[in-house]
Amino acid sequence: MTDSPFRPFDTYLDEAAALSTLRAATAGADDGELFLERRRSEALVLDDGRIRTASYDASEGFGLRAVRGEVAGYAHSTRINEQALIRAAETARLAVGDGGGTLAPPPPGTNRHLYAATDPVADAAFAVKIDLLREIDAYARALDPAVVQVSATLSASLQEVEILRPEGLRLTDIRPMARLNISVIVERGGRRESGGMGGGGRHGLLQLMAPDHWKPLVHEAVRIATLNLDAVPAPAGVLDVVLGAGWPGILLHEAVGHGLEGDFNRKKTSAFAGLLGQRVAAPGVTVLDDGTLPDRRGSLTIDDEGTPSARNVLIEDGILVGYMQDRQNARLMGVAPTGNGRRESFAHIPMPRMTNTYMLGGSADPGAILADLKDGIYAVGFGGGQVDITNGKFVFSCTEAYRVRNGRVQEPVKGATLIGDGATALQKIRAIGNDMALDPGIGNCGKAGQWVPVGVGQPTLMIGGLTIGGSAA
Repeated sequence: MTDSPFRPFDTYLDEAAALSTLRAATAGADDGELFLERRRSEALVLDDGRIRTASYDASEGFGLRAVRGEVAGYAHSTRINEQALIRAAETARLAVGDGGGTLAPPPPGTNRHLYAATDPVADAAFAVKIDLLREIDAYARALDPAVVQVSATLSASLQEVEILRPEGLRLTDIRPMARLNISVIVERGGRRESGGMGGGGRHGLLQLMAPDHWKPLVHEAVRIATLNLDAVPAPAGVLDVVLGAGWPGILLHEAVGHGLEGDFNRKKTSAFAGLLGQRVAAPGVTVLDDGTLPDRRGSLTIDDEGTPSARNVLIEDGILVGYMQDRQNARLMGVAPTGNGRRESFAHIPMPRMTNTYMLGGSADPGAILADLKDGIYAVGFGGGQVDITNGKFVFSCTEAYRVRNGRVQEPVKGATLIGDGATALQKIRAIGNDMALDPGIGNCGKAGQWVPVGVGQPTLMIGGLTIGGSAA
C-alpha cells in the first residue's frame, strides 16, 4: 500500500507563515532555503540461505539554512511544526548575524522529469521479495557446485523533497531508487574466492526482479569468483595499464572528480585549484558530470538547493574548463551554479557533489588498445579505493584483473592495486576507446561524512606507467 503524498504545507505548516519565518531568518543574507524531506526505505538481505536482515525505515524532517558570505547557519529538526521552524530560524539567524547582503537570484524553473514518481517500496509484496531472494540463492548454487555461499540484497527507497525559498519559489522532487546486489563465495581445493555483481537506478523495483535481469547478475558473480580461484599473485612495479569500460570509471570519480568540486578549488585545497584554462589531461580526454541522464542512480531533476541538474563539461580535450558548483561556492567564485548542490538528508547542509561523472569515448577500438599493451595489467573490476584531494594521490584495489603480454590477455591476477595521482594519470592516457559505458548503478560517494548515490563511466583506456602494488616483481 502506497502512503499518501508528502504535502508538508497541507499537513504540518501554513505556507505563508513558513515563508514569513524563512524571510526573517534570511533577511540581509545572501541565500537560504527551507528543505523538507520524507524518506522511506526497505532492505532485505539473504545470506547463506537465510534472511539475515529485513528492515524498513521511515523518516521526515526539515533543514533551514541562511547563508552570508562563507558562513552558513543551519538548523534541522525531525519535527515539522511551526514551533520547531521558529527555533531553527532563530538558530540559523545567529550564525549569519545582521548583514547587508543581497539575496541571490532564485534557481531557474524546469518542467523536466528525469524519473517517474513511482514508489519502489510498494512495487511487490514482502513475501514475493523473499521468494525472489531464495530463488536467486538456489539458482546460484545450481549454476556451479563450487558455490558454497550466496548473499543477495534487494533494496528500495523513495525520497520526497519540497524546497521553499525566501522569494516564495516552491519546488518539489520525488526520487525513487532501487537496487539488487548479488555476491557469491566459491571453494575449490580448500581455496575460497568471492565475486559480486549488482545494479539499479531511479526506477521501480519490478524490472530488477525480472529473471532476464537477475540471472545475468548471478552468472557474472559466479564467473568472477571462479576466475579468481585460478588467479595468481599480481606483479609489482611500474606497468602500463588498460582499464575496462564502465565501472572502472570509479577511479576517475575518486582521483579526478573530487578535485573538481567547487569548494576544494575555492579554498585552494585541490590539486586542480587555479588551473582553469590549462591542460590537465592528454589530448582527447573530455570529462563530464551529468545529472540529466534519465533513470540513472546519480541523476537529479533538481539538486538539493532547487537548481536543475545539468550536463557540465569539466575537462574538454584535455583542458580544464569548469568545476562543479553549489549556489554558495558559485557565488563566491563569481560563476553560475551547476546543479551540484547535494545533501544526504534534511539533517545535512548542501555542498558541491558529483552526480554521474564520466569520460567521453574516443575513436580507438578496444581490442586494438589491448593488442598494443606489450606488458601490463588489464583491470576490469574495482573494489575499494582511497584518494587524497590535496594532491590527487590514489590507491585502488582490483577485483578482476589480468596480466597482458605482447597484446594477449593471459592469466587472471589477484591482489593488484593501482597507485598514482589523478593529474599525472590523466596526462598519461595513451588511448581512448570508442566503447564508453556507464556503471550498472551501484555507486555511492562519501564526502565530509555525507553519502549520496552517484554514477560513473568511461571507455576502455590505456594509461602508461602506473605503479602496481602486488606481491611479485
